[in-house]
Amino acid sequence: MDVWIINGIPGAGKSTTTRALAQQYSRGVHIEGDRLQECIVSGAVWPGEHPLEEERRQIHLNVRHQCLLAKSFAQKGFTPVLDYVVVDRARVQEYRQQLPGLVLRLVTLAPGVQVALARDQHRPEKTVAARWTHLDAHIRGALHNMGLWVDNASLTVAETVAYIWSHREKARV
Repeated sequence: MDVWIINGIPGAGKSTTTRALAQQYSRGVHIEGDRLQECIVSGAVWPGEHPLEEERRQIHLNVRHQCLLAKSFAQKGFTPVLDYVVVDRARVQEYRQQLPGLVLRLVTLAPGVQVALARDQHRPEKTVAARWTHLDAHIRGALHNMGLWVDNASLTVAETVAYIWSHREKARV
């Protein structure tokens, strides 16, 4: 059973692509890490906020719950597609450890900073990309040659999903 992680900086197209990829399966589910973070109604410390120790603790808690949901859905025949920012190989290893027996596939959407910023301006629900553009270079360096990388700057959502689907073996980590 596959578990997908769709990665990239804010504005890269993670949520839209994740939902469209999950729809390719007869039983697919979209698990959005940001929505899990929003479940914390008191005491939430979002990525990039202080105190850093609590920020890290909540990121690990978020990943843990993504994986718990993914395992639960997978056990009932659904293919989970996770949507979150994965910044380094240690985080990929964290997913691997928490998803034993499942095939982990990582896709990093990399449209470039300018495209992500432009897309972000058209999202009324959250305009946050400018705060996170520094992660583009970090992710490119830390996850270079890991999983499937997709420059979706000029691709439609359907074209992006078709590319991912046709290169799914390269996404396996």
